Amino acid sequence: MDAIANTLGNIHWEVIFQLVSVALIMLAGPAVIFVLAFRNGDL
Repeated sequence: MDAIANTLGNIHWEVIFQLVSVALIMLAGPAVIFVLAFRNGDL
């Protein structure tokens, strides 16, 4: 059980959060374009 707690303690949560944030930002652009195309350019 200590090994699991130690592993979770060593994870760099800030780095993971930053990577997830960057991924969401990068996906937001194509998502907006897809919604515009799906609605024929009408938001």
